[in-house]
Amino acid sequence: MMDIWQTLLTRQEAITDRPILALFEDQMRADDFAVTTQHMRFDYAKTNIDRDTRADLLHLAEASGVAAKRDALFRGDKINDTEGRAVLHTALRNIDGGPVLVEGTDVMPEVRVTLSRMRKFARKIRTGKITDVVNIGIGGSDLGPAMAVAALAPYHDGPRCHFVSNVDGAHIADTLRGLDARSTLVIVASKTFTTIETMTNARTARAWMKDHGGDPKTQFAALSTAEDKTADFGIDPEQVFGFEDWVGGRYSVWGPIGLSLMIAIGPDGFDAFLRGAQTMDQHFCAADPLDNMPMMLALVGIWHNQFCGYATRAVLPYDQRMALLPAYLQQLEMESNGKSVMMDGSESPRHTGPVVWGAAGTNGQHAFYQLIHQGTRVIPCEFMVAANGHEADLTHHHHLLMANCLAQSEALMQGRSLAQARKLMEAKGLTGDELERQARHRVFAGNRPSCTLVYERLDPFTLGQIIALYEHRVFVEGVILGINSYDQWGVELGKELATSLQPVIEGTQDAEHKDGSTAALVDYLIRHRD
Repeated sequence: MMDIWQTLLTRQEAITDRPILALFEDQMRADDFAVTTQHMRFDYAKTNIDRDTRADLLHLAEASGVAAKRDALFRGDKINDTEGRAVLHTALRNIDGGPVLVEGTDVMPEVRVTLSRMRKFARKIRTGKITDVVNIGIGGSDLGPAMAVAALAPYHDGPRCHFVSNVDGAHIADTLRGLDARSTLVIVASKTFTTIETMTNARTARAWMKDHGGDPKTQFAALSTAEDKTADFGIDPEQVFGFEDWVGGRYSVWGPIGLSLMIAIGPDGFDAFLRGAQTMDQHFCAADPLDNMPMMLALVGIWHNQFCGYATRAVLPYDQRMALLPAYLQQLEMESNGKSVMMDGSESPRHTGPVVWGAAGTNGQHAFYQLIHQGTRVIPCEFMVAANGHEADLTHHHHLLMANCLAQSEALMQGRSLAQARKLMEAKGLTGDELERQARHRVFAGNRPSCTLVYERLDPFTLGQIIALYEHRVFVEGVILGINSYDQWGVELGKELATSLQPVIEGTQDAEHKDGSTAALVDYLIRHRD
């Protein structure tokens, strides 16, 4: 393994200054450095990966055992070995597939029963008096459904959906303001039904509903496996939908956590969403590595982060309805691969997951693209755009959107030389030192890598494909890095300390056991609160 890592590091050093544009002397590059699946094309030709580098990256994946670990994942093996769990979010969308075994038991019958119950409940809500749905969750219980509901707005034909996650009282107050408690359904999404932020918001929503004429007994549902706690909370067991511990929070939108999405777009739309993801699962399992979209997306990420040393990646969907996708992928990737310990407990010898960030285009162009184009750090960009929008009477908007998306990746690669900038300033009549000064401000270094995902239209099937694509990308990168992508111990310590700090903030305990900085901050907050 170390030999192939060193080979790739040597390759990177050798091509640092090579223009990406020079690689297009190969007339076949655009097609050879792209992967196409049903309704989608992933283009990674605008990177400095050449054929030899790609061959070595594929060798790295093979040497890391990606294929064998992929088979273990789909087989139901306990690949999350720090928690002793299988990782089977893929089973939730295996609606046309065969048995999936966990410790010799087929989990698919129970998955189908739960999905059938969800469909029945969603139809009841969609045809009843409910006008608004408030999903209360946090992390994976919020980001997934909130992102998907926003992305599929053209397919909404059910109640309006709202999402509350932050324990900041402003979030639930602003969300509930203006809603009719008599026609609002509240969905509480917490596997354990103990998540402090979620349960605090749930109790506030319950009190609001009681105070404003609603009926919490019939207008609350729970997405949880803690049936005793949901019963104590007063939720009808028929309106409780559970999921197993082999479904991680950030991978859970495919099951009960996606109930708000099913209510918004209907059971048929949700089935299309699942089938899109299932299609990507089948592609990931069957396609040869070179023609495997999750594999190649992952290897591009590994190349940029581990070998080129680019610490961040920008996700830039040119679709306003996908504005929440960067935040969703931020959790998916950074919580999964933000690790420093290998599977065997040893320290990782290299950096692991990158910082993931971004925004919807074209808004980002007027916010942070300045740094991407002319800043001192290289930031690989991942663009997304559909061939078709949903607004038939606004096609000129979509044409401009597509042009902007493709122009940005072209500009990142091509740049603008000092000689070109000088000609621009000469055309404006500048001469001498002022020409030189102004020209230098207009130089773009170029040679900055990007990849682009294009698809026909953002419909439920396609969104399912895209999310599953990125899930599998995270898996492949985690295998190559030798880490466990499916635990998240890093979120625990802060939660534990928050629990111990709450009575200090409330004034029932003193802060003498805290460090000086924390104690001083507590003192300031207590002295200045109303």
